Amino acid sequence: MTMAGTKTQLGWIRSNAAKGNMGGLATDLLRAALVNTGQWGSGWSEILDLLSALPADQRERLSGALAEGYHTVGSRSEPRNHVLTLLAAVSHGLPEYPLADERARQLEELGRQNTVWYAARMDILAEAELAAGRDLDPTVVAVLRRTGMDTYRPKFAVDLMKKITEPVLNVGEEWAEQAMRDGTGPDWQALLAHLTTATASKPSAKWDEQARTLIEALGADRVRVAALSWLALAGGPRTFPLTGQAYGFDINNAYDPYNADALRGLAWLVSLLPPHPDTARALGALVETSLKKVAGLGPRNPKVANAGVIALSRVDGEEALAELARLAARVTYKATAKLIDGFLEAKATALGLTREEIEELAVPAYGLTDVGQARHEFGDNTALLEVQGSRAALSWRNASGKAVKSVPVAVRRDHAEELKELKAAVKDIDKMLSAQTERLDRQFLARRTWAYDTWRERYLDHPLVGTLARRLLWTVDGTPAGFANGELRTLADAPVTSGQEVTLWHPVGREPAEVVAWRDWLERHEITQPFKQAHREVYLLTDAERATGTYSNRFAAHFVRQHQFNSLAAARGWRNKLRLCVDDEAPPATRELPRWGLRAEYWITGDGEYGEDTTESGSYLRLRTDQVRFYPIGAPQNSAHCYGGEYRMWLGSGQDPVEPLPLTEIPPLVLSEVLRDVDLFVGVASVGNDPTWQDGGPGGRFQEYWTSYGFGDLNETAQTRRALLDRLIPRLAIADRCTLEGRFLHVKGERHTYKIHLGSGNILMSPNDQYLCIVPKSAATGPRTGYLPFEGDRMLAVILSKAMLLADDLRITDPTILSQL
Repeated sequence: MTMAGTKTQLGWIRSNAAKGNMGGLATDLLRAALVNTGQWGSGWSEILDLLSALPADQRERLSGALAEGYHTVGSRSEPRNHVLTLLAAVSHGLPEYPLADERARQLEELGRQNTVWYAARMDILAEAELAAGRDLDPTVVAVLRRTGMDTYRPKFAVDLMKKITEPVLNVGEEWAEQAMRDGTGPDWQALLAHLTTATASKPSAKWDEQARTLIEALGADRVRVAALSWLALAGGPRTFPLTGQAYGFDINNAYDPYNADALRGLAWLVSLLPPHPDTARALGALVETSLKKVAGLGPRNPKVANAGVIALSRVDGEEALAELARLAARVTYKATAKLIDGFLEAKATALGLTREEIEELAVPAYGLTDVGQARHEFGDNTALLEVQGSRAALSWRNASGKAVKSVPVAVRRDHAEELKELKAAVKDIDKMLSAQTERLDRQFLARRTWAYDTWRERYLDHPLVGTLARRLLWTVDGTPAGFANGELRTLADAPVTSGQEVTLWHPVGREPAEVVAWRDWLERHEITQPFKQAHREVYLLTDAERATGTYSNRFAAHFVRQHQFNSLAAARGWRNKLRLCVDDEAPPATRELPRWGLRAEYWITGDGEYGEDTTESGSYLRLRTDQVRFYPIGAPQNSAHCYGGEYRMWLGSGQDPVEPLPLTEIPPLVLSEVLRDVDLFVGVASVGNDPTWQDGGPGGRFQEYWTSYGFGDLNETAQTRRALLDRLIPRLAIADRCTLEGRFLHVKGERHTYKIHLGSGNILMSPNDQYLCIVPKSAATGPRTGYLPFEGDRMLAVILSKAMLLADDLRITDPTILSQL
């Protein structure tokens, strides 16, 4: 319907209303409801006001005529809803209301939507239900509340919500429905209602005071048990799906915005309860759940995550501090990470410590009585808790000391609470090990030194951190040392029992012979490092980089998957802004290095056109990469258009441009670690290592790049992988079928001979180097190969898995692979 057509309809409606021609008016209204699919403009409100102002006898006749013609608009929801809205406006205050059941059914249908367009005036239908003495279905209340919270909400939606107080929370989320089932009675209802008032960024003294009063009425223990059980359900699948889009994001994985306020209140509430280990655990989980990515939206709800952080900062005890320290190593969302940093800094200042010392002291032992070990007695049964690599393992022995596979019945029966806490500790250890591994991996650029006794207490002999520290190399007063056979030892296995200053060992600046010797030492003692240290890639300045002077092109001209790149960058401490296919600018991916006074930049830009090369929300699927540069940390920010163009420095008032620093002036350790990060981004996120892109991706545009990357020269990471495979292959059961030649691992099968590229994992097979596509499982861990010197190289696992499969290619049953053989 055109704008002119709409105006004509409005003229007919006004004319028939003025004449009192209710039959003609009904016909015009039914026609308008059918053809105007929501695009009424201001005329819709004018019509509704006009109808409401008609005399009662005219409205009664019009009501009957509209009801009689209702089914002429067909079965589509939108025109039927328009007629019911018109009927509600006409029938208000009349003794009879036709099509009441139809109205209820239409409301129920609308109750499965996320929000409704406010111009549809669903509020009029709801008001008619309330006027008829009927309660609104909870799903309808939920959609009305969500609509009323929209940024462009009209006043009538806000006014209607003031009249609706039941149910206290929106249905559709398991945590909220469980809370309403548990929270029966006026005191519980008052507490839930109070939670929904948590609309500020932090709780006020008045909010806390009322919360404490409500807690006292119910009892702190009762509130804690209930509240923590509700928090455990937050972020779970919806109890029923919603339809429709919310600005392009996945509405069924986002929090209900009305309930999100209550979740913030719930976090604040539990922080007012007496400290308990489960409280810190639940709040930490809420922070991580709330920061999980939702397609098209980003983090699920940073406001709820921030409420969890604020709540943790208000809880006394080492458990809450430990959660904050763990989150500091895991959270990458900038605003929440900044909030965590602020609380840790404040705690450090209060105790007269540095931020780093707070993070070290905050790591709990989780009941471990020795490094990586604990023994728990449950009557006649014993639980053995042991850290094995990056995971905690729990095993059991019965009264006779015999190992048993499962938890003894007597323990389940007589020690249920202690068992629950032990299992929770195992999960906590796994989470903390992951966080501490990431923290330690970032220490190479932290320029940390420790007094020997302090280092032994916080690292080497710490019950949990010691399981990682004892698998790393350190320097004690300049002498490299590693832990083996119960002692800190030199390369010659001489014990190191004292010292003054300790630092973390790094291969930069070490003689190649020393690096190789330490690799041999780790292998001799069968030590698997938690991340690459002795085998860490070293990126030295090249002649090409000396020639360019102020920038490195080593990782330019790649095509990488944007969202994977963004996640990797955040995990490694880089800041990056997703590129949208819009008229906007963005800075490069940057990593600030305050201890060195430097800022590293990786120049990137969006690639492609809107539609095929973007998500529904308009963000680029892929990026093109360019230079790596270094600037003083306080230099003005560079930026470039999201879909290409030259980077230029934005200068504020009184600012002068700052030139990039010569690469020769960048400390070798900084250069190596930054380029290692960038190599990781390209190595993992490049479209060149996607085995399904043999055709070159969309339009075949990436064919040349895919081929050159997928089978080209090895980068530093792949060269390290090659050196390791050279030592590892002789130990494999398929050693007689494998050889390393140049960039490939050659595997001799019965059907073909296969060449697996050591960088991308892509495969060529005889004859004529025919491409073989094998898509690895997302969580591939590879075959059991015995000892490995470090953890974390997923591509190594993929290559070994493919080698094992292809060496015995007569036993392959996968039809997708067989069709290519």
